[in-house]
Amino acid sequence: MKENVPILFKTYLMNKKVINTAKAPAPIGPYNQAIISNNMLYISGQISINPETNELISGDVATETHQSMRNIAAILEEAGINFNHVVKTTIFLSDMSLFAQVNEVYGSYFSGDYPARETVAVKGLPKGVNVEISMIAVM
Repeated sequence: MKENVPILFKTYLMNKKVINTAKAPAPIGPYNQAIISNNMLYISGQISINPETNELISGDVATETHQSMRNIAAILEEAGINFNHVVKTTIFLSDMSLFAQVNEVYGSYFSGDYPARETVAVKGLPKGVNVEISMIAVM
C-alpha cells in the first residue's frame, strides 16, 4: 500500500471481508456477493437466479422478487444476520407499473421495522430480469 494513503483509509481497507455463499448465485462479473467493512454489510444487487441450478427464474415479477429476496436471505445468513439488520435497500425495476407487486413481496420479508429504501425504474437489468435488489445491513 502506498505510504501517502491516509491512515483512516488504510484502516478501512484492512477491515474489508468478502462474503460469498453457495446458497446464493455466484457473481456473473468482477464483484462479490457482499462485503463486510466496519460492521456494515454491503450486498450486491441480486436477481432471480436459482443458485442450485444457476438458471434464471422468470415469469411473473412476484416470483422473480421472491427469488431475489431468498438470495439476499442466504447472504445475510452467511454473514450471521437477517433482514432485521437491513438499514437500506435499493430496488431496480424494469417498469414502475411492477411496483405494487414487488412491494408486496418485499414487505413480507420484514417484520415491520422497515429499512430506508428507494425504488427506481431503469432501462434494462442484467439478463433481462424485471427486478434487482441490493441492501446494506449493520452487523
